[in-house]
Amino acid sequence: MAGSVGESAGGRSEGLRRPAQGPDQGPGHGGGVGAVPAGDVASPGPRRGEDARVGLVAVTEDPLDVTAHTSAVSAAGTGAVVSFAGVVRDHDAGRAVTRITYSAHPAAARVLDELAAEAAARPGVEAVAVSHRLGTLGIGDAALVVAVSGVHRAEAFAAAGALVDEIKHRLPVWKLQEFADGTEEWVACP
Repeated sequence: MAGSVGESAGGRSEGLRRPAQGPDQGPGHGGGVGAVPAGDVASPGPRRGEDARVGLVAVTEDPLDVTAHTSAVSAAGTGAVVSFAGVVRDHDAGRAVTRITYSAHPAAARVLDELAAEAAARPGVEAVAVSHRLGTLGIGDAALVVAVSGVHRAEAFAAAGALVDEIKHRLPVWKLQEFADGTEEWVACP
């Protein structure tokens, strides 16, 4: 898991990745480096509100896969799966953007995990998966991916939208936009 938030012995970063886990995968079972013990994750299957599961959470330099996120929240009893990909666009405020570099506070993985748990606790939500990318991204690259499954579409859409809004508001991740004219600008940086 190259390039996620946190430090590993090799000087590379390791972040929080929470794969969907079964009920027999407690601490020390198949999680790998950076995994959260399964005791924090409800077993797969239809869940609602406080019993919903968090299928995947990551703050990483690895490319984000929308399909992996929707798979992490899908189940036989799901009535709706909503996904969102926030991608790097080629302009901002009338200026041509060439690339964006995302940086994060070391607490970013913990904060994203908390936000995912809050979204999963919403009424009608069955599962949540969310990842934010770090490092340098080109035009069209996904910077944020969210997937939410719910009993019905209204709950899934509402939870996905609220999660994206909370991430923008609370996640300690900042971006450096680079423009075609050679200038740059920090956005959402304290």
